[in-house]
Amino acid sequence: MAQPSRPVPSLRPELRHRSGRRAVLGVRLLSTLLWLTALGLAAPGQPAAQVRAEDILNAVVGVRADIPPNARTADSLGLLREGSGIVIGEDGLILTIGYVILEAGLVEITGPDGRPVAADIVGYDHETGFGLVRAAHPLDLKPVALGDSAALKPRDEVLVVSQGDPPAVHPALVVSRRDFAGYWEYLLPDAIFTSPPHGAFGGAALIGRDGRLLGIGSLLVGDSRGDGSALPGNMFVPIDALKPILPELLKTGRSTHPPRPWLGLFAEELQGHIVVTGVSAGGPAASAGIRPGDMIVSVAGAPIDGLADFYRKVWALGDPGVEVPLRVLRADGATAEVTVRSGDRYAWLRLEPTY
Repeated sequence: MAQPSRPVPSLRPELRHRSGRRAVLGVRLLSTLLWLTALGLAAPGQPAAQVRAEDILNAVVGVRADIPPNARTADSLGLLREGSGIVIGEDGLILTIGYVILEAGLVEITGPDGRPVAADIVGYDHETGFGLVRAAHPLDLKPVALGDSAALKPRDEVLVVSQGDPPAVHPALVVSRRDFAGYWEYLLPDAIFTSPPHGAFGGAALIGRDGRLLGIGSLLVGDSRGDGSALPGNMFVPIDALKPILPELLKTGRSTHPPRPWLGLFAEELQGHIVVTGVSAGGPAASAGIRPGDMIVSVAGAPIDGLADFYRKVWALGDPGVEVPLRVLRADGATAEVTVRSGDRYAWLRLEPTY
């Protein structure tokens, strides 16, 4: 499977409150209504549908996060991250993609009036990739209801909505549903892939024909079909993955699902081989002597078939702290047996006092 470029927050111009805002709001609302009408969400001359369209548009907010220089992800994801989020709770609860707010020290959201509002980080879940924040002050924005992402299938029509000035609203088609394995020890079952690609993908809202939220934007990919046809598009985290963990995230900031053993390496699947492209400084793989360029041949003596199979074999060995025996082929052609004592990614990240 072709690997996407590393996830970086999608950047947007700084929003500013200025004269003529009402005209801008009118233009962007009209644009949104035209797209919603095309997909059957709204119909001309129906006020109720227009109110719903405006609610959807306004509920997609900007998310800006400042990251401390000592954060573990500062080098890979940057010190300033910007993306989108969508209001899903009457109390100002906002859902976004987790890497935008990961290890953040300060988070602000920007609503339709262009004014920044401070926000608290509510939770982060690495297994799905979701992040939750809550505005420190009432937003007076109607939340968008969660939809049924399991029902989405290829060729279904959707809208991709991200914050901007005006916000970007683009129709798209679902082109595939399949597991996605990311180079950062991430495996997402039944991910949603759409095309054409949307540039401001980070935290973008995937909206169905019924006006409900179906997914949150995560990545730009070069092969949305997954068949090697090089059709660019986006990967979205399905909203159904949030539903079973949402109460836990609201209560403790994390899912109660046991953490998986973490190696602290980045790997890509190249011509059927798993190649290490980087290691986390101070992480388990680096401490064990795994280095970029190593090709991973087997886990605990079992050959591996692709990136997803590699992760599943590692995770099947036990909880964080379990020893993971790897056979690696070095760049010089030598074979080495390396045992990595796995760790807990949450303990390695500098999350406190973010939630």
